[in-house]
Amino acid sequence: MGLKEDVEAGVKGVLAPAWERRNGQVVPETEDIALKNGAVDIDATYLYADMADSTGLAQRHKDSAVAKVIRSYLNAATRIIRYHGGAIRSFDGDRVMGIFIGDGKNSTATKAALQITWAVQSVINPALKAKWTDLQWAMKHGIGIDTGSAMLVRGGVHGQNDIVSIGSAPNIAAKLSDIRSSRSINISKAVYDKLNEKSKYSSGVDMWTKEGQKEIGGKLVTYYGSSYHWKP
Repeated sequence: MGLKEDVEAGVKGVLAPAWERRNGQVVPETEDIALKNGAVDIDATYLYADMADSTGLAQRHKDSAVAKVIRSYLNAATRIIRYHGGAIRSFDGDRVMGIFIGDGKNSTATKAALQITWAVQSVINPALKAKWTDLQWAMKHGIGIDTGSAMLVRGGVHGQNDIVSIGSAPNIAAKLSDIRSSRSINISKAVYDKLNEKSKYSSGVDMWTKEGQKEIGGKLVTYYGSSYHWKP
């Protein structure tokens, strides 16, 4: 079979079968979803944590140092997300995605985000400065969080595939993580409205500021930002 026939057969194999969908009570692993036509529907909160300015870092420093910096961020973010029960289902360069389900998922995800900010400010940056005293770069990051229903499928081919999340929540969370401002964490109004007091207030003061609206995929999304951190 030539490449043309292989591609045509592959696309037909994706489009022809009907989905076999089921409701998920946990975030599935890749092997839990049939590659051909399996799908799992979940109600979840998505967190995207994205290290900022990795391009600028790469332009000014050796690749061996850049790799250490990026791995430091992903390591800390992953540990915090997993500690709070989030499921890691995607890495993309200097970005990691966590999925939270169950009661309190919005408050838990925002607590994790606040603790990732703490890690950047109080653990990673001091450690980087101690290792490279001449480092003319400080780590910053962006986190986006949204909540809603999502359909999880497997994308790719046999031997090379991964879970893909289809839905508004993962897309909005990813776009909110791209925002660069003095407030490193941005959450949708849907998340904000479901926060418990501990994830919303610090000493009686609301940690979240209404930033306005952002058009994402033709939809206006009201979102809130925070520059607070949460020390474990």
